[in-house]
Amino acid sequence: MSGIYIHIPFCKQACHYCDFHFSTAMGKKEEMVIALKNELILRKKEVLDDVVETIYFGGGTPSLLSMDELKFLLDTIYKNYQVADHPEITLEANPDDLMTARGESSTIFKEYRSIGINRLSIGIQSFFDDDLKLMNRAHNSDEAENCLKEATQYFENITIDLIYGMPNMDNAKWIQNIEKALSFNIPHISSYALTVEPKTALASFIKKGTIKAVDDAVVEEHFHILVDTLTKAGYTNYEISNFGKPGFFSKHNTSYWQGKKYLGIGPSAHSFDGGHRGWNIKNNTTYIKAIAKGELPMEVETLTIANQYNEYVMTGLRTIWGVSLSKIASNFGKKYHQHLLKEAKKHLDNNVLQLDEDVLLTTQKGKFLCDGIASDLFVLN
Repeated sequence: MSGIYIHIPFCKQACHYCDFHFSTAMGKKEEMVIALKNELILRKKEVLDDVVETIYFGGGTPSLLSMDELKFLLDTIYKNYQVADHPEITLEANPDDLMTARGESSTIFKEYRSIGINRLSIGIQSFFDDDLKLMNRAHNSDEAENCLKEATQYFENITIDLIYGMPNMDNAKWIQNIEKALSFNIPHISSYALTVEPKTALASFIKKGTIKAVDDAVVEEHFHILVDTLTKAGYTNYEISNFGKPGFFSKHNTSYWQGKKYLGIGPSAHSFDGGHRGWNIKNNTTYIKAIAKGELPMEVETLTIANQYNEYVMTGLRTIWGVSLSKIASNFGKKYHQHLLKEAKKHLDNNVLQLDEDVLLTTQKGKFLCDGIASDLFVLN
C-alpha cells in the first residue's frame, strides 16, 4: 500500500469556492479525533502486510488540530501499521493558523518536525488581499508572505496552492503571484483554475451578478503562463496541476495517479485497493456514531474492467508518465488496445496527443484539454 489519507473535516470559515466536506462548528473535534483513531484500528486488517509509504493530513483544515491530536493519530498509525523507515508525512495548513499559533519563537514549525511532519502543504491561493477577500480566505497577504518566510527556515519540503482564473485577475497580476511564490524558492507548487461548483457561495454570487463569471479564455491563458513560467524556473509539470523541482514531487499524490492502493480515513474520505473504491459518509455526526459502534459508514464500488481502464487513461494522461499501450494490452486485452488507438487517432492528428514509443502523452497544446481528451478515449460499461 502506498499511503493513508486522513480527512480533518473542520474549517474556521467557508471559502466561497469550496465544495469539500467540512464543518465550521468545532464542538465535535475531540470526538472526531477519537473516531479517526478508531477507524484506523478497525481498518488495519485491510492492508495486512502492506507498508505505509506516505501519510497525508488533508481537509478541511488539519492545522486546526493541536500538536497532541496530530501526534495521537500518528502514534495510532505507527502502532497498527507497518510504516516505511522514511515516510512522507504531509500536513495541509493555512497561513493564519501557522502565524497565530507560532508564538514568538516559531515553535510550531519545530513541533511539527518533532512529531514527524516532514512536508507542509500551505494554502496560499493568492498574494493579493482582494483575491483572498473574494475567496473568503481566513488569512491576508501579509500572513501569506510572513508564513512562507518562517516556514522555509524550518522545512525544505513545502508546497503551496495558487488559484488562477480569478475575476479581475489580469495576466500581469497572475504573473506577479507566480513570481512572488518563486521568490521564496518553494520546491513544489500546486495550481488550480477557479472552479464554480454548484451550491457554493461563489456559484450564488455569479448567478446574482455580484461577481463576474469565470472567463474560460482567461483561465486557459493563465494556465499556459503558469506552465511556461514554472518550466523556465526549473519545475517539472509532472501532473496537470502540479509542478515540482527534482526530488520534490508529491509521493502521496503521485500514488493516486499511478494506481497504487491507499486508505482514506474520516468522513468523505475515499479508499482504493486496486479493484474496489470506497468512500465514507459525508456527515460528521453519523460518522462518529457509526465508528463508535464498530461500524464502517462506507459505500464500496467494485470496479469493472471498463472502470479500471477509464481510470488508468484519465490519470495517465494527466501525468508525465502517460498511458502505456503495452500495459493496456496486457492488463485489459486486445479489444481495449484497439479501442484506444482508434479513438486517439484524431487527437494525434490534431497534435493534442503524441506517441513516445509505447506511451501515449498529452502535448503542451493538449494539457489544458486533458479531461475532455480522456473522456473521448473512455469505454462505456
